[in-house]
Amino acid sequence: MTIIGLWQLLTVVAGVPSFLLPAPTAIATQLVDNAPRIVDAALATGANALIGFVIGAFLGLVAAMVAVRFRLVDGLLSPLAAAAAAVPIVALAPLLNSMYSTTTETPRRLVVAIVVFFPVFVSAARGLRQVPKVHTDLMTAYAVTGWQFTRTVRLPAALPQLFTGLRVAAPGAVIAAIIAEYFGGLQNGLGSRITSAAANTAYPRAWAYVVAAMVLGLLFLAAVAVVENLTRRPRTARSTVFSKN
Repeated sequence: MTIIGLWQLLTVVAGVPSFLLPAPTAIATQLVDNAPRIVDAALATGANALIGFVIGAFLGLVAAMVAVRFRLVDGLLSPLAAAAAAVPIVALAPLLNSMYSTTTETPRRLVVAIVVFFPVFVSAARGLRQVPKVHTDLMTAYAVTGWQFTRTVRLPAALPQLFTGLRVAAPGAVIAAIIAEYFGGLQNGLGSRITSAAANTAYPRAWAYVVAAMVLGLLFLAAVAVVENLTRRPRTARSTVFSKN
C-alpha cells in the first residue's frame, strides 16, 4: 500500500504523463469501467494458457519418464528440449501463425505448450533420477518391470522436483499466451487488448489489462501450489500414523 501511495503521489504532484506512468486511481477506474471486457479477455487468455500448460506439462513428464528409462532417448530429447527453450517466443509465434490458421487458438496454445515443456522436462527428469540405491536394489530383487518401478518409486520420489518445474512453468504459460497474442490472430485476449489500448493512447486502460494479466499469472501459480499441497497430505498423514505406532 505504501508503494501504491507513493506511486499516486508521484504521478499527481509531479504531473507524470499517463503514457509514462498512469496513476493508480486511473488504472482502478478503468478496471471498474471495463470489468466485463477485462474478464472476457482474461478468460480467453487463461483458456489458452491452461490448455497449453496441460499439454506441455504432460508431454514434458512423459518425455522425462522415457528419457530416464532409455539412455538413447535421453541423448536425443535433452538437446531438443534445450533447443526448444532457446527459441524466443517472438520468433516462434509468427512461425506457428503462418503454419496454422490465425482464426483459431491453436498457434497460441502450441506456443504455451513449447514454453512449458522445457522446465517440466528438466525438473521431472532430475527428480526421476534421484532414487535411493536401496530402493533400486529392492525393486530389482522383486523383478518389477520398468514401468512398475517408474510408477511406484520414481514418480512419487520425483514429485518435489516436478512441482518445482510446474511452479516455474505456470506463470510462464500466461506470459507466453499473452506474448503470442501480440502477433495477430483473434483479438480476444489480454495481449491483443493491451496492444489495442496502447495504440489508441488509452494507457490507463492498457495498464488495467496488465493488472489482469498479473492476477491471472498469480492464479496459475496458486493453483499449482494447491495441487502440490494436496499431493503432500496423504504422505504426511501416513508418516504421522507410522510415527505414532
